[in-house]
Amino acid sequence: EVQLQASGGGLVQAGGSLRLSCIASGFTFDDYNIGWVRQAPGKKREGVSCISSSDGSTYYEDFVKGRFTISSDNAKNTVYLQMNSLRPEDTATYYCARRTTPADKPGPHNSWGQGTLVTVSS
Repeated sequence: EVQLQASGGGLVQAGGSLRLSCIASGFTFDDYNIGWVRQAPGKKREGVSCISSSDGSTYYEDFVKGRFTISSDNAKNTVYLQMNSLRPEDTATYYCARRTTPADKPGPHNSWGQGTLVTVSS
């Protein structure tokens, strides 16, 4: 069974930081790219960032560039999202998801995990 377990969300003040973790299981980690997507209340789900498990290439949406950093530990089948300089508009449920499309550009995902809620207060 494919599982993508996200954790690390919470309540933080604007300007603060959080680190999200995504532990993957049930599939060969190196065969997939792992992305973070988010969904704010009343809004559509949107991509945030993605990393290639094979070569480490990354992609960031413009609204997180310079603030968020994605990384992976293949030995632990884990992907991280370090979020700095958080803004109230970053408030959303964050999901990790796997994909086979290239990690260095936007693309669809084919499996999702349960999300972790990030709330940024002003």
